[in-house]
Amino acid sequence: MRDSRPKRRMAAAGSAGVLVASALIAGAVAAPTASATADTRHGKDREAQGVAVAAARAAKAGIDWQDCPADWNLPRPIRCGWVSVPLDYARPNGKQIKLAVDRIANTGTPAERQGALLYNPGGPGGSGLRFPARVTSKNPVWANTAKAYDFVGFDPRGVGRSAPISCGDPQEFVKAPKADPVPRTEADKLAQRKLAREYAEGCLERSGTMLPHMTTPNTARDLDVIRAALGEKKLNYLGVSYGTYLGAVYATLFPDHVRRMVVDSVVNPSRQKIWYQANLDQNVAFETRWQDWQDWVAKNDAAYHLGTTRAAVQQQWLKLRAAAAKEPFGGVVGPAELIGFFQSAPYYDSAWAPVAEVFSQAAAGNTQALVDAAAPDLSDTVGNAAAENGNAVYNAVECTDAKWPTDWRTWDRDTTRLHRDHPFLTWANTWMNLPCATWPVTQRTPVDVKTGKGLPPVLIVQSERDAATPYGGAVELHKRFKGSRLITERDAGSHGVTGLVNPCVNDRVDTYLLTGKLDRSDVTCAPHATPKP
Repeated sequence: MRDSRPKRRMAAAGSAGVLVASALIAGAVAAPTASATADTRHGKDREAQGVAVAAARAAKAGIDWQDCPADWNLPRPIRCGWVSVPLDYARPNGKQIKLAVDRIANTGTPAERQGALLYNPGGPGGSGLRFPARVTSKNPVWANTAKAYDFVGFDPRGVGRSAPISCGDPQEFVKAPKADPVPRTEADKLAQRKLAREYAEGCLERSGTMLPHMTTPNTARDLDVIRAALGEKKLNYLGVSYGTYLGAVYATLFPDHVRRMVVDSVVNPSRQKIWYQANLDQNVAFETRWQDWQDWVAKNDAAYHLGTTRAAVQQQWLKLRAAAAKEPFGGVVGPAELIGFFQSAPYYDSAWAPVAEVFSQAAAGNTQALVDAAAPDLSDTVGNAAAENGNAVYNAVECTDAKWPTDWRTWDRDTTRLHRDHPFLTWANTWMNLPCATWPVTQRTPVDVKTGKGLPPVLIVQSERDAATPYGGAVELHKRFKGSRLITERDAGSHGVTGLVNPCVNDRVDTYLLTGKLDRSDVTCAPHATPKP
């Protein structure tokens, strides 16, 4: 799945070209001194030693902060720099890659400063470089924390400006319309399987040097090297979506390097879930949240005229989908593009009203707003390259992190079964992830996420009806991290809770980051305000 950017990267094109946010899930990890691989103990020790070597080197070098390049589009006084890390931590003196980082200083006094707060927005494949802009934009939710912390963002390995990888031509990647993700015949399935296999081959052809090293444990090791380069003895970290899995892996590998850690909208860290089962779970949760949105649209029929019941709204959706399948709107918006646009509603409450408005206009016969919103812009070569890169990283990390089924019959059986009652995302999500069935590099064994010596209490934040990272993931991580606290936003489902205005959540996140204090027991908060039409 994924997520980051304005709509938190809610849409990522699948191998078959389906625009879909897959398991954002869309992450993975190992024992305190281990990699997330199934290598020998000797191999794990080499990676642990390698990261220590790289961190010591980074601590000595520091970061040469400069004005950010103009084309990074980051407002002053944000500053930018680079951190060198080994491509392969088993060979710390071998090939190095450079990671892009940025920072804005704490807004309070020197006495108030508590260090750097590092951020990952999710994906895999999301860029964290916009994080310091929460300070320049004077985002009130983060004003208190910004007094105490430098806000530090980074592009993970393979992402954006950090040795970016690619699996195909970006302009071809975004072209539309794609095939309807719901197959009508076996020939449709064969065509999608061919696309997925070719996509995996393209990843090897274009990014073969990087591909074996595109894992969550390696990104966690990178995080520790960045920590050292910043001159921080311990890590303060905020991770959202896949960023929670990155945080969980980091905390398992480096438990005594953690100072404060907030994880928001949690990927289930169980080895049995990473990554195939996690995506199946996501299909069920998306259907639930899709229905929540339909209920809201029905309740606001005076504004949208799409029906006064969920069933009526669903009929309008099926009618729109059928029309797009028969003749794509504007020649470019078919069922796949519809899903790419509409899935933002179950992802984020902030999309409820905008998506409903476009839906309303299309149902009334005016499809121009839909075409404008859902069609690719072939003139936006920079944006298209970023979209292709994000999708490449998503597949590279999830496919390399863990072993996936290689028998098509397993995928077909599970998808067919789930699609019956959860049709909104299921087939699209399968095509998104199918390159993992024929992945051309060794697939690892995920880290066993658990509490290690020295790990402080971790704060976990989760909405009850999250589509991208179902609630069970937060419960599972809570069990694994001793002393952790879970804040549940009841009767809510927006992905990424800490960025929303809900004082019950915001005040507790501030208190933890500023003082380290947590409630004596888990907390349930009322939901944030419901969107207005």
